[in-house]
Amino acid sequence: MDKALQTMIDNMPEKTGKSLTEWKLLLKTKSFTKHSEAVNFLKKEHEVTHGFANTIVSLSKEENKTPSNLVENQYKGKENLLSIYENLISIVKDFGEDVKVVPKKTEVSLDRKKKFAVIKPATKTRIDLGLKLKGKPTSERLENSGPFGTMCTHRVRITDISQLDKELKEWLKEAYKKAE
Repeated sequence: MDKALQTMIDNMPEKTGKSLTEWKLLLKTKSFTKHSEAVNFLKKEHEVTHGFANTIVSLSKEENKTPSNLVENQYKGKENLLSIYENLISIVKDFGEDVKVVPKKTEVSLDRKKKFAVIKPATKTRIDLGLKLKGKPTSERLENSGPFGTMCTHRVRITDISQLDKELKEWLKEAYKKAE
């Protein structure tokens, strides 16, 4: 941790009246949609200076970025898609020990030495599976990458677990093999 940041955290109880842990607990009881709303709350309601307020809010957000929280947040209101997500993860983990599942804010990246697929809850009823299958022709089901842009070459829209069939597994396996 940066020395100046550590000093700020150490001085927080004396300067603000609460420790960082206490501030984090307080912020957990609130639900702010924007960083600035939380900062303004601390400044107005608790008379915390801008520097301390900004630090408290920033460090509170980092705590919420664990991989399980990231996935949980992606599927809030879309819980019906979780079984599809979990099955996709199970399929790719069977490919080998080198599969890395990397949750991000809005999607989960599937990596080997390189990224080979992306799982994204696109709507309340659909997961988009992005695949890197350079040179493979598109079809009615294996579409152009769409919203994935250059990150992936193809997209498969999945609305039901029954769509995790042999054909889809072969596409995933092919993308995995190309990511060596």
